[in-house]
Amino acid sequence: MAMTMTGEVQLPASREVVWAKLNDPAVLKSCIPGCEELNVAGENQFEAVAKMKVGPVSARFKGKVTLSDFDPPNSYKISGEGEGGVAGFAKGGATVALAEKDGGTLLSYNVEAQIGGKLAQLGQRLINGAAKKLADEFFAKFAEAVKTG
Repeated sequence: MAMTMTGEVQLPASREVVWAKLNDPAVLKSCIPGCEELNVAGENQFEAVAKMKVGPVSARFKGKVTLSDFDPPNSYKISGEGEGGVAGFAKGGATVALAEKDGGTLLSYNVEAQIGGKLAQLGQRLINGAAKKLADEFFAKFAEAVKTG
């Protein structure tokens, strides 16, 4: 099952500060919902473990995340794939763009993902709702991390 999601978040910091936070593994780990591990695996590569629950399906996903297409402090691409055992798999990518706006930074994102296994059987509406909730939770925590410096 394929899904797409776009959004924007206004952050109370300069592009340079937001860019630095987007590239800080400790900040990302603290903001990603359910993230148990986020370890550097190479240049611009991370290995992650996250526990997720979507509807009745709960699983621990293990996967890889790669950052590419850098244009500091304006944009980059995040690509990843993860396996959740019987729950299924997820893979995809997101482009993240930063622009100065209203004395802060407007972060825009565009996500494209594929999911399979039990997760894909839950239905588009439940998956999209869960994905939006996870994105909202991430950006709320990220905005707090940016604000506290």
